[in-house]
Amino acid sequence: MAPLNNDSGLRRGQRSIRGGRRRVRQALYMAAVASLRTQSPLNAFYHRLRQAGKPPKPALVALARKLLVTINAIMKTRTSFAT
Repeated sequence: MAPLNNDSGLRRGQRSIRGGRRRVRQALYMAAVASLRTQSPLNAFYHRLRQAGKPPKPALVALARKLLVTINAIMKTRTSFAT
């Protein structure tokens, strides 16, 4: 879920998400979209990014990445997710 650059010499292109496993990226993105329909800390995180001026798509990708980091931490510590 990390943005990869599209730079060459002095040209600076737009970053895009294209590395890693496609199905995992798709699942995380859809989970991020679904989390916007709930009253959760993830929803609050997204709205905080939007209020700070981040466009909708990059805010969703940031939310998906936060979800991935949270899932990895849960798996590592073997604890439950408490909201």
